[in-house]
Parts: sequence; structure tokens; C-alpha cells
Amino acid sequence: MNAELFGFCIDTLKFEDAINKATALINSSKPSQIITINPEMFTEAEVNKEFAEILRNSEMIIPDGIGVKIALKINGIDCERIPGIDFAKKLLELSIKNNWSVAIIGAKEEVINNACENLKKEISTLNIVYTHNGYFKDNNEIYKDLSKYNPDLTLVAMGSPKQELFIYDAKKVLTKGIMVGIGGSLDVWSGNIKRAPLFFRKTGTEWLYRTITQPERLKRIFPALPLFILKAIKYKFFK
Repeated sequence: MNAELFGFCIDTLKFEDAINKATALINSSKPSQIITINPEMFTEAEVNKEFAEILRNSEMIIPDGIGVKIALKINGIDCERIPGIDFAKKLLELSIKNNWSVAIIGAKEEVINNACENLKKEISTLNIVYTHNGYFKDNNEIYKDLSKYNPDLTLVAMGSPKQELFIYDAKKVLTKGIMVGIGGSLDVWSGNIKRAPLFFRKTGTEWLYRTITQPERLKRIFPALPLFILKAIKYKFFK
């Protein structure tokens, strides 16, 4: 199932169905890009035509931010919010059963090393064939490495829109697999940042917990989130 919001197609699937679609994309004969979208990315698409085109050409877009879920609800679409970090973690767990090779790119060297170490402790026999920090100047060197390993699952944690732009070009050198932008997930998996307690995650208020524990995020949330909701209301009546 999918829905249209601000001119973009959003996959309004339940978590397990989204995982099943991602698995089908891995098993297809071409590389695919999965975007976990939040309100800031819609805003970026308004001023960045290249980014907007990437959104339109991605194989899958799932509603990550709570603001996206609310905006869809305002426009008559009730869907499940799928946190990108949970989505990526489930794919990593399934990689063991399906013998998928994994590449992880992004964050500082210490962060990605600690994240991979923790993931391997939690998910035994995790087949990570390639890693690289997110601080590189020549994308082509990384694309050459990815082409060499041709992983089934590539997770890129470089922040948006940088990670989506990187993935879009990486599709040109790979012959299979899916690539997912995972934002700050490596910081959580490395232990650098503590994730919100289960209550906040289940109630869709993880953003509130992060704002309380990281006050510097307040400028990012307000007035961006309220303005996004107002935009969704306007879109309902004047699209």
C-alpha cells in the first residue's frame, strides 16, 4: 500500500510488510534505495531539486518521523510509523538467516567501530564485509569498494540529504541489494547516545525524549514540526 503526500509516494505498510518488501528488493536483480523519511526531508525537497528527484525515484519510502505520520493522518491516511533504526536492525537480524552480506558506512571511526562491535555481539555471525567512516572526500573511492564487495544490505549513516545523495549515486555501481539511510543510528548502536525508553518509542514521542535529553535539538524541532503540521493541513484543502 502507498499514499501520496506533498507530491511524493509513501509506502504505508505495517512493519512486517515493509520488511517483506525490503527482502523482495534484496532478492531482485537490481540495486534499490530505501528512504526513511521525516519532515525535514520534505522541507529539503522544496529547495533541493536533486533531492526531490531522488525521493521520486527511490524504490521505497517509509514514514519515520512522527510528523509524517500526523501529516498523513490529517490527509486521511492512517499508517504505522516505522522508525528507521528499528527497520535497519531487523534487516541486520534477517541477514543471518538469509546469508546477506552487509556494508556499513558513516559516523566517526570510533563510533562505527564500536557500533559494529556491539552489533556483532548482539547478532552472532553477522557478516559485515565492509565498513568506512563518514569522513571521506572522494565518493568514487567508496563506490569502488562497494562495487568490489557488492553487498546485499548497505546502511549509510551520514545525515540527510548527504546519505540519500550518496546512495543514489552508489546504485549506479552496484548490481544488487538495498541501501538504507540510517541517520544517527550508529551513535545509538555504539553506545554514544542512549535511545529513548520503550514508553516514548511506543507512544511516538521519542522526539520529545531526545529534545529533553539533548536541548540543542529544540531549534530543529520548533518551529519546524508545528509549521510542517500546518503545511499538511493546508495541503489537505488546497492540493
